[in-house]
Amino acid sequence: MIFELPKLPFENNALEPIISARTIDFHYGKHHRAYVNNLNKLIAGTEFENFTLEEIIKKANGGTFNNGAQIWNHTFYWESITPDFTKPSDALIEQISKNFSSFEAFKEKFINAATTLFGSGWVWLVKKQDGKLDIIQESNAGNPLRNGLIPLLTCDVWEHAYYLDYQNRRPDYANSFFEIINWKAVEKRI
Repeated sequence: MIFELPKLPFENNALEPIISARTIDFHYGKHHRAYVNNLNKLIAGTEFENFTLEEIIKKANGGTFNNGAQIWNHTFYWESITPDFTKPSDALIEQISKNFSSFEAFKEKFINAATTLFGSGWVWLVKKQDGKLDIIQESNAGNPLRNGLIPLLTCDVWEHAYYLDYQNRRPDYANSFFEIINWKAVEKRI
């Protein structure tokens, strides 16, 4: 299977001023594209050449896992954000509040997780096997599928996701992220 760079669900400048077109050009156009190109080279002639990304995430290690997971993570991230401001539905707010005591407590915990993750990685809102929601941090290319969790939302906290716009102010980026979350996508995933 040859993997291709998926099309962005919005124009490069659509998230400004939260995320600049320049950041999208680098993040999507260079980083995401590099993961696709690298994975295609790594899997050629191996047991993984006919695997889906999900199968690669669950079964591969090393560079094959890293590049496969980063393709999946980035695609999921792009689908998690939107230039069209959406509010979470009352039903989604209720479900989140059941798990985190309130929507504001969830937001605070998510932003704290994004801010405190040491180094590069991802912060995820996930659904566990028992149906409860949780917030987890994954370093580097970490992906919750590997642990049997259902991803609902992610925030990319690799520096390439925010450094051109926010420099070392990751907390500002994490706060601003809440202005572009695609809550309709989150609700469909639940």
